[in-house]
Amino acid sequence: MSSVKRTSRDIRTANRYEVLRQIIATSPVSRQKLAATSGLSTATVATLVGELLEIGILTEVGFEDSAGGRPRGLVAINASGGALIGVDIAETYVRVELFDLALNVLARAEEDVGPGESLPEQVVSHVTAAIGSVVTQAGVSGARVLGVGVSMPGQVDRVTGFVEYAPNWDWHDVPLLDLLAEYIAYPLHLDNPLRACAVAELWFGAARGRVDAVVVNLGTGVGVGLVLGGGLHRGGSNSAGEWGHTTIVLDGRLCRCGKHGCVEAYVGASGIMLNLQELSPQSTLLYPEDQTATIAALARGLQEHDPVALKVVRDTVRYLGAGIADLVNLFNPEVVVLSSWVAAALGEPLVTEVRKAVARHALPRPMTATDIVLSPIPTDPVCLGAATFALEGALQSVGGRRALKRAAPARSQSRIAPLS
Repeated sequence: MSSVKRTSRDIRTANRYEVLRQIIATSPVSRQKLAATSGLSTATVATLVGELLEIGILTEVGFEDSAGGRPRGLVAINASGGALIGVDIAETYVRVELFDLALNVLARAEEDVGPGESLPEQVVSHVTAAIGSVVTQAGVSGARVLGVGVSMPGQVDRVTGFVEYAPNWDWHDVPLLDLLAEYIAYPLHLDNPLRACAVAELWFGAARGRVDAVVVNLGTGVGVGLVLGGGLHRGGSNSAGEWGHTTIVLDGRLCRCGKHGCVEAYVGASGIMLNLQELSPQSTLLYPEDQTATIAALARGLQEHDPVALKVVRDTVRYLGAGIADLVNLFNPEVVVLSSWVAAALGEPLVTEVRKAVARHALPRPMTATDIVLSPIPTDPVCLGAATFALEGALQSVGGRRALKRAAPARSQSRIAPLS
């Protein structure tokens, strides 16, 4: 049985993530409190905080009140010490958000991706335009973009920057980061929305402070991000979480992946539309060519106790609840987080039905240990998670602080240069 050996650098980077997560959650905070909450030694915390102070991610903010003992120095995120960009590439849009180092949104931009605009060069053009827009909007004097996190649906290789397979657009082996690097001068980091949403929840949402969590993405596509042992679980080829393409109905509906009976075919946005169409073909809730409008109409129907909307959601939850129960039995998570735009639109009525359905299928012991909640993240969790990948990339290179201290040189005149 093979195992991946963690190097001392891996452990140090993981500790750095943990300390920074704690600081973001409780800023300002003393080194002693960080040691107590993180489980790391005071000496280790002092060293890690020193590194983050040196490169400008943290700042000293005075002392906490003392009951006669030695005053304890407080540190906080240096929000203005740099900027991070998160890119959410989806089937119908490219959304980009620019954040300060405390992960507050400073600027947003969105580009529509039309039905005939799915060639890699066209998508890169949209991404480049949106990044240029947020950099211009932010206008933060002296801010440095430390990195750009890019979320791309499908199978991606975060080391090479290749999109190995994107079923939405039938992309195969597309060197996305190389294409973007022709126009964008900042460090680039690639992953997919399952991991992005999980990281967003781990750093800022319902998985913060949890050891084991499952983040269920309900959107056009369906999948899960896994937090196991306190960290993101990627699997052997960065492919963990493709739960949407597990079989829930033998010889069932055709899924866009080419197989039959997948979870996504029943609980993804197009699957929910089909559930509605089968129940009530002439329903005024159905917008045959518009997923967003149909889900929004169902959400309104739920609020108004429309019987068709209630029946569609309950039919959908029959499959969703059984599928989530499998995840509860398999991973025994402390929390299951319902995330992405379909979950956000349907809201608490969906969560209520899911809780009841999962309880019918899951084993009692793991079910008792599991909370099922709606994502509390108020902004786009994919952009936030992608920006966090950029932050993690910057933290990995803390040892070589020059990577954070200086801007990357532009390779061509048309590239978006770092903020000066």
